[in-house]
Amino acid sequence: MDLLPDYHIVGMGLALIMLVVASIIDVLKREIHDYYWIVFGIAGFLLIFFSPDLMSDLFTLGFALIIAPIVILMWRIGLFGGADAFALITLAIIAPMATLSENPITPFTTLSNAVLLFVIPFIVNVLRNTIAQLKGENIFEGFDETTGKKIVAILIGYRAKNPKFGFSIEKTKKGRKRLDLKLHHAENHEFCTKPDTWVTPGVPYLPLITGGFLIQLFFGDMLLGTFLGM
Repeated sequence: MDLLPDYHIVGMGLALIMLVVASIIDVLKREIHDYYWIVFGIAGFLLIFFSPDLMSDLFTLGFALIIAPIVILMWRIGLFGGADAFALITLAIIAPMATLSENPITPFTTLSNAVLLFVIPFIVNVLRNTIAQLKGENIFEGFDETTGKKIVAILIGYRAKNPKFGFSIEKTKKGRKRLDLKLHHAENHEFCTKPDTWVTPGVPYLPLITGGFLIQLFFGDMLLGTFLGM
């Protein structure tokens, strides 16, 4: 594989710095100011003028930005937060279609890789609930619910003694506890602070986006690679 021009290497490095710092902030605070993405977006746009093949890289940038309306729609629906959408758009500006692999990628590769990594929070929830039950805890004490809803609750949440960065997934109806499994939009709902409550964690998605981008750099598109390898 030919050595990539310095412009691309700098873009990859800048993108990684942006994502790693943002991931740390996301884990600690669950909130990142819009100015953060504006600064990196401007830096990425200015960087492209150092490209040795400006017209070609401008075309690549425009192609990579087709992800913008998709992630904005996903944000508005509530599938993830505004910071996650802005991160993917800014990433498309700083390091459009960036990879060190010879495997194929698309403008959606970082996102699709991150979605595959999203299975990790489900595994963590199942392990947490399994450990609680092995300790003899009745995690569904006081609930009048179907087995199907309980299985979903075990996958998406847990009974938190002191919730932090989580959204309540329980409600009381006619004096009975019930599970409320509807989608929670992170920017329209308050984090739960009530002790001993079933919650779904407000998963910081930026670390998963960072992981998705690293996979894109060194492997390519996991879904596309699997499909083409079939």
